[in-house]
Amino acid sequence: MLQTRAILQSLFEAAIAAADPAQCVPPNLPNPPRGRTIVIGAGKAAASMARAVEQHWKGDLSGLVVTRYGHAVPTSRISVREAAHPVPDTAGLEAAREIISLVSELTPDDLVLCLISGGGSALLPLPIDGLTLEDKQEVNKALLRSGATIGEMNCVRRHLSAIKGGRLAAACHPAKVVTLLISDVPGDDPINIASGPTVPDPTTCADALEILERYGIRPAPAVLEVLTSGRGETIKPGDERLARADVRMIATPQMALEAAARVAARHGLASHILGDAIEGEARDVGKVMAGVALQVARNGQPFTAPCVLLSGGETTVTVRGQGRGGRNVEFLLSLAATLDGHPGIHALAGDTDGVDGLEEIAGAYLGPDSIARAWAKGISIKRSLAENDGHGFFEALGDGIVTGPTLTNVNDFRAILITGEAARSAD
Repeated sequence: MLQTRAILQSLFEAAIAAADPAQCVPPNLPNPPRGRTIVIGAGKAAASMARAVEQHWKGDLSGLVVTRYGHAVPTSRISVREAAHPVPDTAGLEAAREIISLVSELTPDDLVLCLISGGGSALLPLPIDGLTLEDKQEVNKALLRSGATIGEMNCVRRHLSAIKGGRLAAACHPAKVVTLLISDVPGDDPINIASGPTVPDPTTCADALEILERYGIRPAPAVLEVLTSGRGETIKPGDERLARADVRMIATPQMALEAAARVAARHGLASHILGDAIEGEARDVGKVMAGVALQVARNGQPFTAPCVLLSGGETTVTVRGQGRGGRNVEFLLSLAATLDGHPGIHALAGDTDGVDGLEEIAGAYLGPDSIARAWAKGISIKRSLAENDGHGFFEALGDGIVTGPTLTNVNDFRAILITGEAARSAD
């Protein structure tokens, strides 16, 4: 098992490839309509999804999608805009306004093809009347710092938006709306992917208020007015404007994990998927996963080595130190601290979009010697964890993983490889 890092890297690459829009968009395209086809969308994969549509669409089409800076790809008929993520900016605001304008005055013969992927929530920052972009930016920053789950953050975002929570689909009425979704959220609930611009929302303004209160977030008075007055209520299930909305899930974290498992089998490794929707503080998840890995290595329970433990989901990091955060590297720091250099346990964790937290770094590799190598450089793993400085820790070791924009996003990927040699040495 001398090539453990290469094996783990191949599993990560397989997970990303499973969500490549070039592969998952074409089989899910609808039939052309009698009228016009308008393509709209938002997310880190939106531009690559738009390119896949252009390459396989038979008939005329036009439209606009917005993606994260650096994630654009060349297109000929669908315009691509770039905007900021995770904190929205004016470029995203203008793109959202253009999209709303594109879908106005449609007919029942027209088709709106909506391409939605992770990151779309921040990339479509169209505030409800009475709010400014600055109001939304401040709420967004506070939520990102708070440790709130993605579902909680998106609940608040939906109720401050003029485009999310089904409002975009309502604006397309009476045209048919087909949404192709690449999921980046635990559980794959469409309402939480980009805050559900084309699906009905069962949550309420009261739910959004409770979330802000739970995390001690004190928003601007204008934000409170939108929520307390009920003006921020979203489009609810049963609304006739969404009767012709068709939602198709084309790539999910589970699909990515299954693809990684197939590659593991080719390496002669048994793989065990522990879950595709794991949430919680990254450091807590790291401790639990370390406990499972140690039980496998020491006792052959609940699995025997060699094997690989796979998981996905979206953990959170409550940043209290001076580090740069990043949930995948924080997970690995916590995992390493508990494993304490066990000789036969290796791991890789990364975000499938290539960006862990605010860094243009996907994640990192952890080996049995990582702690010792860090000590040799004067770096304490416990201090790094206390400072939320996973990126600094793994960069110093040269073990950060940089993929560049992957042009897709199916959430976090975690793989823990337990070698047969480790199991025998522990006996």
